[in-house]
Amino acid sequence: MKKTFQLQVEGKHPDRLLEAIKHEIRKYLKRERRRDVPAGADFWDFDCKFGLTEDTAEVVHLANVITCIDNAVANQAKQFYVELLAKPGVRTKRPTSEALEQQERHAFDGLDDNHND
Repeated sequence: MKKTFQLQVEGKHPDRLLEAIKHEIRKYLKRERRRDVPAGADFWDFDCKFGLTEDTAEVVHLANVITCIDNAVANQAKQFYVELLAKPGVRTKRPTSEALEQQERHAFDGLDDNHND
């Protein structure tokens, strides 16, 4: 999906237009993720760009696209450009040090199993 969205359309409420735009982006992501993943890939990954125009678009993480849209609206932009391109992704193992840190962060709070508090 490569598209420039207008945020000010005559006859449409800006809040409803914004929600419709976000819905269209989420619907596109769901549709692309439903496609069969090619052999050797684990999931669909997305290359994302966001900017006020196509020329000024910068690479952003997929999780930040909606936040970028909200920021553009807060800055009273009249339009913005979004590029979402699906590509096959392969999961990689985390380095052991990173995995240990995450286990420590999500470790149980230290209470014994005998305590039923």
